[in-house]
Amino acid sequence: MTVITDHPFLLFFVSMLVLWVAGRVGVALSRWHRGDEKGVGEAFAVVQGATLTLLALIIGFTFSMSISRYDQRKNYEEAEANAIGTEYVRLGLLAPADAARARALLSNYLQQRILFYENTGRDALNQIAARKNQLQSSLWAAVEAPAHEQANPIMALVVAGMNDVLNAEGYTQAAWWNRIPVAAWVLMMLIAIGCNLLLGFGARQLKDEPALLLVLPLVVSISFMLIADIDSPRGGVIRVGAQNLHALAPTLR
Repeated sequence: MTVITDHPFLLFFVSMLVLWVAGRVGVALSRWHRGDEKGVGEAFAVVQGATLTLLALIIGFTFSMSISRYDQRKNYEEAEANAIGTEYVRLGLLAPADAARARALLSNYLQQRILFYENTGRDALNQIAARKNQLQSSLWAAVEAPAHEQANPIMALVVAGMNDVLNAEGYTQAAWWNRIPVAAWVLMMLIAIGCNLLLGFGARQLKDEPALLLVLPLVVSISFMLIADIDSPRGGVIRVGAQNLHALAPTLR
């Protein structure tokens, strides 16, 4: 499911096909529909309406979850840019040689963070992660040695700023890993299949208008695609860009 939700357009076509088939199966089973018996039609309408309502609620809640995760990724990108920019200024409190070396490392680190947002290939991301880890170790070492030599409140400010830089990257990575649970996707798909089964099972008049059976699968599939697009950090077209990091880069040069 994670692989499919990373490709929203593929999810759209797969869900559209599955839900349309479910509707056609419901039509095929409608021969056993005893709608002419007393109370059966009313009870079926209640069940069908309740199922469609539940599907709408589940889709709405899931869409809200995806929006909140998207906003979280945007906020952490902004926080990461602020942390890097603040620490770049604080590094001026070090000795000139130490400040120049640390600032050069921080500028390189910023470029790696921008690449993290812009690359989607697994090999490229692995290389970026390796380089990022190396730069983080070098950055910490760049402030650790001066802090041992001069243990004062000014150095504590520099060290705290570097700690914020490293923590900001961790929060960003955690936000990118925070996805809609697979169980939520399975639940939505099962309820959607059930709704299309009931739609085909209870609507005999749709036999003469088969195109109408495409309406609900189309609407639900579009909803699934939109949710997956927003929830996937690197898939689809709706992504969090490195806007604040790009704006910060010229000031660090």
